[in-house]
Amino acid sequence: MVPNSSRDTVAGWLGDALKVRVRAAPERGKANAAVERLLAKALDMSIEDVSITAGMSAARKRVEITGLSEAEVRRRLEAAEDA
Repeated sequence: MVPNSSRDTVAGWLGDALKVRVRAAPERGKANAAVERLLAKALDMSIEDVSITAGMSAARKRVEITGLSEAEVRRRLEAAEDA
């Protein structure tokens, strides 16, 4: 995750990690919430189905996606990169 970016965007895969950029500052959970909203929108899912489960104060985070297979998550995120 890259906070304080000029726009919210899915930047692409770096190995097994997904790089995302969010405008929100990394304070009081604002950037984490922005990451969850961005991923939910990119995956065309409800915000309730996307949650950060580890790395709350780190640049690398673990995100849980409920209701999609890993292959479907990758497919949808790769489509979001192209948009």
